[in-house]
Amino acid sequence: MTKQNLEKLLKQAGFEKHAGGRHDIWTKSGFPPIPVPRHKGDIPKGTLNSILKAAKLEH
Repeated sequence: MTKQNLEKLLKQAGFEKHAGGRHDIWTKSGFPPIPVPRHKGDIPKGTLNSILKAAKLEH
């Protein structure tokens, strides 16, 4: 999954994007801050699964 597609999912789930150093930080009340790396191409599978699990968006 690309970063753009992941960001769409997070926005639809009600998360807000905040700028960080090498990562964007996504926040939502009741959830820990979720760092999303900034890089081109697909997000590595393990990283993607960790992000989806933290956001309770497992597929």
